[in-house]
Amino acid sequence: MTDCSASNFSSGPSENTSLSRRGFLVGAAALAAGPVLIAADPAVAAQELPDFPADVSLYRSAYRNWVGEITADGLWACAPAAAYQVAEVVNWAWRHGWRVRARGSAHGWSPLTITEGTASDASVLLVDTARHLTGLSLDSASAVRAGTGVTMEALLAYLEGHGLGVTAAPAPGDLTLGGALAIDAHGTAVPAQGEQRVPGHTYGSLSNLVLSLTAVVWDESAGAYVLRTYDRDEADCAALLTHLGRALVTEVVLRVGANVNLRCVSRTDIPAAELFAAPGSGGRTLASCLDASGRVEAIWFAFTERPWLKVWSVAPTRPLTSRHVTSPYNYPFSDNVPTVVADLVGRMTSDAAWYLAPVLGNAQYDVAALGLVATLSADIWGPSKNTLLYIKPTTLRVAANGYAVLTTRAQVQQVVAEFTSFYRERLAAYAALGRFPVNGSVEIRVTGLDDPADAELDGARAPLLSALRQSDTHPEWDTAVWLDVLTLPGTPYAEAFLRELEQFLLRTFDGEHALTRVEWSKGWAYTEEAAWSDEEVLGTAVPASLGEAAWGQAAGTLDRLDPHRVFGNGFLDRLLH
Repeated sequence: MTDCSASNFSSGPSENTSLSRRGFLVGAAALAAGPVLIAADPAVAAQELPDFPADVSLYRSAYRNWVGEITADGLWACAPAAAYQVAEVVNWAWRHGWRVRARGSAHGWSPLTITEGTASDASVLLVDTARHLTGLSLDSASAVRAGTGVTMEALLAYLEGHGLGVTAAPAPGDLTLGGALAIDAHGTAVPAQGEQRVPGHTYGSLSNLVLSLTAVVWDESAGAYVLRTYDRDEADCAALLTHLGRALVTEVVLRVGANVNLRCVSRTDIPAAELFAAPGSGGRTLASCLDASGRVEAIWFAFTERPWLKVWSVAPTRPLTSRHVTSPYNYPFSDNVPTVVADLVGRMTSDAAWYLAPVLGNAQYDVAALGLVATLSADIWGPSKNTLLYIKPTTLRVAANGYAVLTTRAQVQQVVAEFTSFYRERLAAYAALGRFPVNGSVEIRVTGLDDPADAELDGARAPLLSALRQSDTHPEWDTAVWLDVLTLPGTPYAEAFLRELEQFLLRTFDGEHALTRVEWSKGWAYTEEAAWSDEEVLGTAVPASLGEAAWGQAAGTLDRLDPHRVFGNGFLDRLLH
């Protein structure tokens, strides 16, 4: 087996190693601030929202998604203090013809919360979950009860304090649990060779850990929306486990297991040609690292030749060369935009100097290679939370597309090789025409699929709309390769380039030896001008990838639980029609 261990680590910056280590910008911290709240004039509120529940305060609030491509000013918003108040608010909205959109941290790209162009006088009410719906308690030694407004960082810290944890989690700690579950959020993990799943854990999405959930749903006999709790073995629960914002869940109970210590080794010395080589090429391939550790992420900056590779492995005791980390976010050079990167981004966005994309890519690589050494973070070890969470809101904010390719574990390297070869060829072809559509990175992760048995509950249902739901026609598929391409918002030719990538994925991994599904929270359904706009992808490819029966069951259930479409927006109306 090829060695992916720390003994082979080399910072190896191959291009401009003279990058200054001084000073990181904190200007991006302004982007990390919570929603701007403007107290409502009671008289205006009474006029515009008559008979609104008196015990729920109203305010005006802006909305801004992660990268600022979807924004709205001055929407009405509220923060119910308890689940019963959420139901009161929803009933008010139904009676007055308003729509309700749950808001957590707004750390997403796609128009699942609100759509671009939503006017300040639209009949859209934001329900902020992160202010009060944050309760945490243990239901048992292997189950945690959590409000959906709690952040992933707070949840994992609470679990850690009780000796519990999860196998994998999304890298940003500011995500709310409700937002993560709505879009089947995931980390990166498959079993290493010889590794057995630990009870209470899953290699699939966070949605696969749900034991029960409480949602606001329509009750025909009551003639109103009510709170109802669904166990994982109920048919309706299958649609709510990953609901895309077409429902509102207030609380969940998650299966959890014993926490583990993880070692995370970063490398920047393996050439992309070797890491992403065709199967059978030998060398230090992504598949060999998967076999060794089961947990990998490759970050390949545009126009560079050596990715930043992270390899996690279970390590009960601290390896001799590892630095013990007692808190998350251990890559400050990534979480705080360095001056050299900020200056390049400024020139590109302000002066339309998009031709600097290769310079920016190499600068980002150098920052990573040098920063890993300078901050002693190339080999870190500690409780799982401290290596799993590594993205703060102060990082460089870029647009992202996203796909999951379902395949067998044995075919992972083939999928990666085919994708990266096409990406490299098309990027070079665009550059030859003086076009630079990508100035961020390609990110590659690998996970298992959602196996309901991991919930350890008889009759547990699979999340119907999870990209990680097992295939009905290919039960041998056990793995998903996640592929994301990141670039600055507004980059010319980006949509056309990403459309080519998407069409390649849909064409190449069409359900024969592998299958492409979209990553809900990111960019997909590209035309040459915009994401989430290609009618064939929206209306045909996406439902087909999940199976027409499962798609119809999910859409029908969500419609029945919310027949008045209080939970929804124009985009979801098109998608889940």
